[in-house]
This record gives sequence, C-alpha cells and structure tokens, in this order.
Amino acid sequence: MFHLLERYTTESVTAGHPDKVCDQISDAILDACIAQDPTSRVAVEVLGSHGSMMIGGEVKTAAEINYEHVARDVYTSIGYENDLDILVKVARQSPDIAQGVDTGGAGDQGIMYGYATDETKEMLPLGVVFSNALARRLEKLRKDGTLSWLKPDGKTQVTVSNSKGVITALTSTQHAEEVSQEEIREKLIEHLFKPVLGDIEKIEILVNPTGKFVLGGFTADAGLTGRKIMVDTYGGLVPHGGGCFSGKDPTKVDRSAAYMCRFAAKNLVANGYGKKVLVSVAYAIGRAEPVMVEAFDGNGKNLTDIVTKNFDFRPLSIIERLDLRRPIYRETAAYGHFGVEGRPWEMIEKI
Repeated sequence: MFHLLERYTTESVTAGHPDKVCDQISDAILDACIAQDPTSRVAVEVLGSHGSMMIGGEVKTAAEINYEHVARDVYTSIGYENDLDILVKVARQSPDIAQGVDTGGAGDQGIMYGYATDETKEMLPLGVVFSNALARRLEKLRKDGTLSWLKPDGKTQVTVSNSKGVITALTSTQHAEEVSQEEIREKLIEHLFKPVLGDIEKIEILVNPTGKFVLGGFTADAGLTGRKIMVDTYGGLVPHGGGCFSGKDPTKVDRSAAYMCRFAAKNLVANGYGKKVLVSVAYAIGRAEPVMVEAFDGNGKNLTDIVTKNFDFRPLSIIERLDLRRPIYRETAAYGHFGVEGRPWEMIEKI
C-alpha cells in the first residue's frame, strides 16, 4: 500500500543548512515564548538570504521576546561567524483565528500523516535512519574537532535496495578552502561513512560530487522555514499533508496532529497490529473533532477502529496526552522529528 519501492532514496541536511537554520530559529523563538507563557500562540517563519534575515509571523503571548537576540544566538551556536542584518516583522495573531482556537478547535485546516515500520529499532525506514545519522555525525565531526576543516552547511543522501541494503551513500559538505577533495573523501570514508554504515565495500560512496564546496549558508544560498518537510518526516516514502512543523505552537495541528499520528502508528506497530502502519487525520479550522481519521497496515487492513478507540485527536487532548506545552521544539528542528528517543510522540504504550 505504501513504502513498497524496491529502491528508494532519502536525504538529510545538517543543522547548518540554510533552511534548517531558519527552522531552528523559528523553533527557538517558539521555545522562548512557551518558556514564559505555555499557552503562547506562535506562527513564526524566517527567511535568510545573503547576509540578511527577516523574521515574520504572528504571535499571541504574554512573553517578552527579543527576536533578534534569539536569532543571533542560534546562528552563532550553529557555527556561523558572519554578521547579519536582521529585520523583525512579527504581528499579533488575528482574533478571527483565536475565536475558534480558544474553544479547543484546530488552529488550521489540513491533512496530517504518521507512519511507522518494524524494519529498524527507530521504527523508521532504513534510508531515513541512515541519512539522518550521516548528517548528524557530519556535524559532530565538525564540532568535536575531529575534522577541523568542516564547515556548517552540508547534505547527505542514501539509496537503499530492499534486497541489498544501502547501495549508494552521498555527502556534500562545506569545507575550508585549503583542504583537497582527496583528503575530504579519504577522511569522510574513515570517520563518517564506515562508522555509520559499517562495511562499505559494496556501497558507492559520493563526496562533494560537484567539486569544492567552500561557500555555504546564507552567503551562498537562501533559506526558509518549512522547506525540508520530507527530511523532517519520512523521506517522501509515504504521503505528506504539506504543512511544516517549525515555528508553530501545538494548537497548530500541522505539528501536533502529525506527532499524534506518528504516536498512534508507532504504537500500532509496537503492539503487533501491523509491520507497517499509516495513520491519517484531517481537520477544519476552529473545529475540535477531526473531519477524518483513518489507519491501514501495509497490506491494506483497516485499523481505524483501533486508532479511534485508543487515541483522541482533538487538539487539546493531543496537547495534554503528549505534554506539548513545553519548550522542547528547537531540538527537533534538525535531523528529523521522529525516531529520537525521549520525545513524547515516540513513547510506546500498551494498547
């Protein structure tokens, strides 16, 4: 029914990728608001481009936030040293939206999906696990000084054959001017690909396939909140409703309901209801009850009754069950929102 390709490819990006910088700043602003006012309503997006940044969106909060300070702190903590011109255009949320959300309704309309598979301990597709692991380790090698010539911007990608495992692995990584591509390849095979993938004898390894990659981040490219929705979720292997997560408080069902769908799907797999499970839900803005909840296993068996019996998809119920009014979001904004131990939507319960 889904995730049935014999071969598929997934990608990830480092925390220093321009889009991910924007995601992390959006979620750091969300965390700052929730830390002071847990009922904050936040919808903040960031655009970065060639030495400048704009922070825009809408909030309803009692928190006092210096948006520029939060943005600069995130930017430098990632590893960028150049200065930015920052413009802040954050307004108060429309009361037209609040009148529906205040009563417990969904913060927007839309469709959300959650997925789980038993093929890895993370209950994610193998390619998703490996591409995120490569990207996360690439940042670690830079930050711990193992490869001092690495710079913050980078991407990873893996191609998986269901019958053969990983067949191609790729990274494009920003680096210092003086290091040769030969050294980059040699060191990344030793310190990145082998530790993550194990035996790479039968894997095609690609490193900086366009050649050198010295200019990165906002110096070379633009970034925008919400442009890495497949990296954030399931690598494009199952449907996606289209809404991003970062910069949105949990009344925004784009985020919270997607987390609940993952929670439901993972628990169905963990409790033996299917080897692969897809859960979907849809909302009307301002209405608490979903307009649709559906769930199927990989063979097409309908699991909807089990989901609706065990999981309440009303927005306030999701927030309460997953304890989402806490400043936990910046950490989710790189290397995928799912498959990370300790996040509330990754808990396994008996159902």
